[in-house]
Amino acid sequence: MRSIGEIIANNRKKKNMLQSDLANEMAASGLTVSSKAISKWETDKNDPGVPYFLEMCRILGIADVYEEYFGSNPNNPLSELNDEGKAKAIEYIQLLVESGKYKKKTAEIIPFRRKLRLFDIPVSAGTGSILDGDNYEEIEVGAEVPDEADFGLRISGDSMEPQFINGQIVWVKQQNYLEDGEIGIFFLDGSGYIKKLQDNKDGHNLISLNKAYKPIPIVEDSNFMIFGKVIG
Repeated sequence: MRSIGEIIANNRKKKNMLQSDLANEMAASGLTVSSKAISKWETDKNDPGVPYFLEMCRILGIADVYEEYFGSNPNNPLSELNDEGKAKAIEYIQLLVESGKYKKKTAEIIPFRRKLRLFDIPVSAGTGSILDGDNYEEIEVGAEVPDEADFGLRISGDSMEPQFINGQIVWVKQQNYLEDGEIGIFFLDGSGYIKKLQDNKDGHNLISLNKAYKPIPIVEDSNFMIFGKVIG
């Protein structure tokens, strides 16, 4: 078993490098060290820190620290070969790689998919039970849909243009409350809507983004429900 100092010194000399050369190479990699410090490492008076040792291994071409330290690596068949044998083995390995027949296959990442219900507002909203009825289809979705989405709705009409257009699918997080200014899915007196909620001192209304449509007032005796917040 060889010491760390011996490993550094032997491999530095194989590269025909002076201690000052090694120090310069280290500095070029962003690790400042003096020739004197390298001398102390090589004589085992001090031990280099892990980042310094790993960088020296890179500079000096030390590929197998285990073999350098213990003399042979049972997990590396090349450790039993001399330099000429290693060169021939590496040459053959390169030929195998270039052939493409033995290329290591990378694991295929299967994207996460899930099923969500997709409703049509005009069909189901009139009953006031968008989420309880069976008038929906299940569709498979992936990363294009926000994780928080609980269901989707297909828009009918142009009242929310230009942000939302006729036929577009919006994704909704199911909740029964919204803050002033948030866009959500609502049931009001027999009809379903996608609107922006106005809930402040200026009034309580469902607001269309299309200025051609007037606000829809929410009065005290309205049959009003919030189904969720539009999140995508």
